[in-house]
Amino acid sequence: MVSTAPLRTTRSEEIFSAAQHLMPGGVSSPVRAFKSVGGQPIVFDRVKGAYIWDVDNNQYIDYVGTWGPAICGHAHPEVLQALSSALEKGTSFGAPCYLENVLAEMVINAVPSIEMVRFVNSGTEACMAVLRLMRAFTGRDKIIKFEGNYHGHADMFLVKAGSGVATLGLPDSPGVPKSATQSTLTAPYNDPEAVKKLLEDNPGEIAGVILEPIVGNSGFVPPEPGFLEGLRELTREHDTLLVFDEVMTGFRIAYGGVQDKFGVTPDLTTLGKIIGGGLPVGAYGGRRDIMEMIAPAGPVYQAGTLSGNPLAMTAGIKTLEILQRPGTYEQLEASTKKLIDGLLSAARDTGHTVCGGNISGMFGLFFTEGPVRNYEDAKQADTTKFSRFHRGMLEEGVYLAPSQYEAGFTSLAHTDEDIEKTIAAARKVLADL
Repeated sequence: MVSTAPLRTTRSEEIFSAAQHLMPGGVSSPVRAFKSVGGQPIVFDRVKGAYIWDVDNNQYIDYVGTWGPAICGHAHPEVLQALSSALEKGTSFGAPCYLENVLAEMVINAVPSIEMVRFVNSGTEACMAVLRLMRAFTGRDKIIKFEGNYHGHADMFLVKAGSGVATLGLPDSPGVPKSATQSTLTAPYNDPEAVKKLLEDNPGEIAGVILEPIVGNSGFVPPEPGFLEGLRELTREHDTLLVFDEVMTGFRIAYGGVQDKFGVTPDLTTLGKIIGGGLPVGAYGGRRDIMEMIAPAGPVYQAGTLSGNPLAMTAGIKTLEILQRPGTYEQLEASTKKLIDGLLSAARDTGHTVCGGNISGMFGLFFTEGPVRNYEDAKQADTTKFSRFHRGMLEEGVYLAPSQYEAGFTSLAHTDEDIEKTIAAARKVLADL
């Protein structure tokens, strides 16, 4: 049964009120503050499987999954057991460990573009490092990114970025000097002609093109047929690098990522989220001739004390082992499609204009007629209605991303009953909007 009891969040409100005196905005990452959906955020106490509990002991079905890594379900028992054993050996080495070899080999075997890999501590760090590598390898400074694509909060990427920047309605960001972004060119996603023009207008000056091959930071926006293939052809024609930021999509869309599912191989790839099994991790990799420019093999410097952390490696190894089991991605596709089809049907049946979809365990919907092809289209969505929908779903025990401009995620732990409860909750909330 869908909950009908009023949602009581007294303890969450007390904790968040205190947090605002301790941390900017009361959070450690902006989207968590619920600014775009209104009200105060719920404060988590614990997670397990497909569920989260807040400090007031309210239970929710979770479709954020710590923004993607919980693909096997929160606190998976096999991951916890592996971590428990690893803890006995220590929490950090700051030195080589065998586990790095194991996870590196798994990543290289899975992701078509990766012949060598370097582990770092976050997706942002991976994107920062890959940008430096692109420039060093090509001897060029300019890059092309796409409007509404988010590659972390490094200065050079905060140009028409999505995610938290879009959620908060901020400019690219105060404190970012013009010198840091003057070499960053932007194009609309799903518009290869715009990319072609930028390449032609800047001959011999573009180091590379970087993108989320499936956008998750403007909401869920898939590539149109031929878009990724067109970028691959254009970058080869202009002797520039193609980089897929698969921090969000790697090992979620398919075991080998978007590039494996769509058959388009970039030169470099950034990864994160799932390869840490819920612990902080990132990675970048690609062609051997490019990666061998990284120190100490080559002159491009990048380092990190916690890179290759044994706990993160352990969680990542076990998570990837689970994902290789038969039927994993078929299950994700089936449950996610059932969810998004049910949400869209509930919205239309109750008189709302919506569009959306899914690929594997990643989904999204917009309160607009659509189609949503890029960030400009996404901005036409009714964010006020989404805010009310978000709050209503919280009241019914369903936790969605607190922003119209974020994709949603399912896990192997979500059951048919969870999906059906979610659709029933949505139908009730949408009928009242």
